[in-house]
Amino acid sequence: MSHPLLMALFADIASAAAAARDAHALGVDRADVSVVARDHQDEERIGSEIDASPGSEIEDSSAASRLGELSGYILAAIAMGLPGTGAVVAAGPLAAELGEVAGHVAGQVVGDLKATLMKAGMAESDAEAWRAQIEGGRALLIGVHARGGRAAEIERLLASRSLGRVVHTQWED
Repeated sequence: MSHPLLMALFADIASAAAAARDAHALGVDRADVSVVARDHQDEERIGSEIDASPGSEIEDSSAASRLGELSGYILAAIAMGLPGTGAVVAAGPLAAELGEVAGHVAGQVVGDLKATLMKAGMAESDAEAWRAQIEGGRALLIGVHARGGRAAEIERLLASRSLGRVVHTQWED
């Protein structure tokens, strides 16, 4: 089902956290507030700090997600057959990290954050500028899935705390 996705850049964790709190006050669930940072470790850490989820679904394609998950299963199966490794490797951080890497490789082939922003209606130069700010660690992107007709309210609250522009697009589940 399709619903609005609103995205904005934030200069720091404090302003992103305030926007996330505002969204939660409107009834937006934690899973519907996503953070995109310069790397996935930062996303995990910041997401935990601001009560949001890592934004990999925004920046990676669905094909990348499926490939990453499949790669994790394949790596786990291989590890189970290797003498001396067994379930320790199969269920451990190595399998998770390798699966994530495989997903990101596919994500870069199929699409990236810049392409996602361009699909949302942003000019190529603006999308490149946002990508550069995020990858350079100068900004965070917060995406809010606006279900239940609250897109206008969410857009206003993001605009009041962000670095400026709020990108509004339709998200397909």
